[in-house]
Amino acid sequence: MGRALGTLVCFLLLLLLPTVPGSPHRLRRQPRPGGRLSGSQAADTACKNRPLDLVFIIDSSRSVRPEEFEKVKVFLSEMIDTLDVGERTTRVAVMNYASTVKVEFPLRTYFDKASMKEAISHIEPLSAGTMTGLAIQTAMDEVFTEEMGTRPANFNIPKVVIVVTDGRPQDQVQDVAASAQTAGIEIYAVGVDRADMQSLRTMASEPLDEHVFYVETYGVIEKLTSKFRETFCAANVCALGTHDCQHVCVSNGESYLCDCYEGYTLNPDKRTCSAVDMCEPGRHDCDQICVSNNGSYVCECYEGYTLNPDKKTCSAMDMCAPGRHDCEQVCLSNDGSYSCDCYEGYTLNPDKKTCSAADMCAPGRHDCEQVCLRDDLFYTCDCYQGYTLNPDKKTCS
Repeated sequence: MGRALGTLVCFLLLLLLPTVPGSPHRLRRQPRPGGRLSGSQAADTACKNRPLDLVFIIDSSRSVRPEEFEKVKVFLSEMIDTLDVGERTTRVAVMNYASTVKVEFPLRTYFDKASMKEAISHIEPLSAGTMTGLAIQTAMDEVFTEEMGTRPANFNIPKVVIVVTDGRPQDQVQDVAASAQTAGIEIYAVGVDRADMQSLRTMASEPLDEHVFYVETYGVIEKLTSKFRETFCAANVCALGTHDCQHVCVSNGESYLCDCYEGYTLNPDKRTCSAVDMCEPGRHDCDQICVSNNGSYVCECYEGYTLNPDKKTCSAMDMCAPGRHDCEQVCLSNDGSYSCDCYEGYTLNPDKKTCSAADMCAPGRHDCEQVCLRDDLFYTCDCYQGYTLNPDKKTCS
């Protein structure tokens, strides 16, 4: 999906401008593009000529005030102005979500900017929760279909989502976003004001520094969109998406170099990257178990042990603490493990967990001379007819 980046480069590079008050900042600084182009020149190069199936998903939950939602609509309209919109170029859909999701218009509805902007001006907020995962799922199920205007896979048209939100998702967005990306959908996450940065990173495509953005207020979005016609459009290989770097493309004049994310090393082909095995002996400081994790690592412990606050060392758990064991009567802790036992008068059942009352009148368990009478966990002695129990309560005469 790297080719989609070329089409959206106007949007992405604008977010790097240091002269705009309150301008958004990336998670990682990237190389600046080489030349400055006028707005018309920009529209004629990388920004114009890359078709997309582009879906905007906008948050209209209760936390977005009416005047702020109007600024989101201005942002959408100005964003459309920077795109080469048309049936054979970039198709645009808009979705509106809160606790529910509404497809304002799919990809097949409008193929001119004026009609799109008119439709956007009539969008009303839904004013409820923030079901971002549901919105992305709806985009997969109801918008990115050929019936709704998505072009066939053999057209190789990038499928792109831009999510604009100011809150924390109230549903499980991670799995849904992963499914969308597996289906070939590239996700850009734009957070505003109170937006949760970790949630943005969870839903966005890799590399995160090119797909996650944050602005302090909706007012900043409005100021930025007014500058789209004057933005930068880079005509270098990295910006156009024609390079073959697996991770990071670094512009180098008219050429480029490939680099890797932290925790990865560049392979001898100078294009692809391999994760460094951080769990090799001597690379980590885990007490028990090291788990490699995309160029990084986390420590874990053997069963019956718990990770200490230092996230490195382990301590044996008290397996007999309430809620940790399933013994019916007695739990015996044993260095990170446990076994079950029973109170006196009970025996452990074959399941090694539950207990049953012992038969105190079983042979060998009592000292009655003639008759043993069981009484729950105790017993008493008695005699046959014609005999009487002696004062020792055991023998008979």
